Amino acid sequence: MMLALGCAREAGAAVTGTPFGKSPDGTAVEVFTLKNSAGMEARIMTWGGTLISLRVPDAAGKFDDVVLGYDSLDGYVKNGGYFGALIGRYANRIGHARFTLDGKEYHLSANDGDNTLHGGKVGFDKRVWTPIHSDGHSVELRYVSKDGEEGYPGTLTATVRYTVTPQNELRLDYTATTDKDTVQNLTNHTYFNLAGAGSGPILDEEIQINADHFTPVDAGLIPTGEIRSVAGTPLDFRKPMKIGARIESDDEQMKLGKGYDHNFVLNRSGNGLVQAARVHDPTTGRVMVVLTTQPGMQFYTSNMLNGPVQGRGGKVYNRRGALCLETHHYPDSPNKPEFPTSELKPGETFHSTTIYRFSTSK
Repeated sequence: MMLALGCAREAGAAVTGTPFGKSPDGTAVEVFTLKNSAGMEARIMTWGGTLISLRVPDAAGKFDDVVLGYDSLDGYVKNGGYFGALIGRYANRIGHARFTLDGKEYHLSANDGDNTLHGGKVGFDKRVWTPIHSDGHSVELRYVSKDGEEGYPGTLTATVRYTVTPQNELRLDYTATTDKDTVQNLTNHTYFNLAGAGSGPILDEEIQINADHFTPVDAGLIPTGEIRSVAGTPLDFRKPMKIGARIESDDEQMKLGKGYDHNFVLNRSGNGLVQAARVHDPTTGRVMVVLTTQPGMQFYTSNMLNGPVQGRGGKVYNRRGALCLETHHYPDSPNKPEFPTSELKPGETFHSTTIYRFSTSK
């Protein structure tokens, strides 16, 4: 018996959404639509656990889609770019596609020069996740990554629950378990434009980031291991600043990243939710606040979106036409013992939460 959207899995029954084509291996892909009473709407597809659209109001009450995406599954499969996808087994970069754990060196799939980026050649963004619960406001997805997949040890079972709350929040709750010592780093790679997807550059949007430090990178965008103060650098967003104000500065880090593509060390005490960032679009009045339990956040200004890319509704996505705020552990943590550990052991359960909260300000 197939349960309709709004029901939970029972005794082996499936949770079904709206058909959205088939993956390259023939697996059916579905979309789940989540809404709240205020009209906020998120659409999640099972290919890559991807957020394919997110409609929120502006200061005048006009709803628009604020995330980049495509009209069909084919766009996601052929064009890549990680638009809206869940990322794993290890988000961001691991240097030289290898790390040592418990005295054993593991060699990963290299897909970014000689580094591993976002899990490898076939990361979690290119897998079909299994829906295990949906109730109209939330959907929970699961993916089981087998021992040795992309070179990582242990069978990792990851679940992510997307929830649209009454407070105009999109909440992501992540959990993971393993049967063998491993490393993991889960995040979401949504491209946001608060003026509306395809509306132009995000350089006039203002951002504030709750971080006194960041992790500088080398020419391969791998952290050097240093924890550096943002003071006196173009990465100082402790007070609101236009994204474009210093993006073309002569700073070495800005040249290496071709803009902002850096992990910020979030200010926190304890393990609870903290505000990581606040973004304000002056044209629409939309505000997005990011809260997370994670220790870091990658701020990325779509520098490699070399476009033009034709996205949803025929809109064109160009370089710096969106920003990403990826909450996670620091890049290359498996090779940097001074960074917060990303190791997971049998018997442990990894939990994290990230919230994207939307409001307006005139």
